[in-house]
Amino acid sequence: MTERKIDIVEETARKWLADRGVTIDHIADLVYYLQVKYYPDLEIEQCKENIEKVLSKREVQNAILTGIQLDILAEKGLLEEPLQDMLMRDEGLYGVDEIIALSIVNVYGSIGFTNYGYIDKQKPGVLEQLNKKSSNTCHTFLDDIVGAIAAAASSRLAHSAANVNVD
Repeated sequence: MTERKIDIVEETARKWLADRGVTIDHIADLVYYLQVKYYPDLEIEQCKENIEKVLSKREVQNAILTGIQLDILAEKGLLEEPLQDMLMRDEGLYGVDEIIALSIVNVYGSIGFTNYGYIDKQKPGVLEQLNKKSSNTCHTFLDDIVGAIAAAASSRLAHSAANVNVD
């Protein structure tokens, strides 16, 4: 990570990801999965650099905090029905989890949409683990947020490789 000062919102977003079992390495594996076909010399450090840039964006941090908080409230049974049941089951037609994820994907352009759609269907790596249903955990938002971070970082990487200013 760069030497810049991390504010409380970014610090909290990063902490909440870690508290939910998601590391930069997990997300880097997803970025690598999405991009190595197009960049055979891709190194995991390049993936991490792009993730760091994505995580530095306020709109990304806001999406992380909102989604994880809703997952936590659902785990604690603190939501009203029928929303409580919909989140705990990760209801397929709910869709708000994907809408929050798309706010992350939008940060680096439309290529992120295709990356996100692909990774959301494939569910590789940590996404497979987050998508497993358990009676006491809820990752309805988290799996989509993590996929969106990877998709945005992949989009940023592609733009960078094409020498397009992405900051």
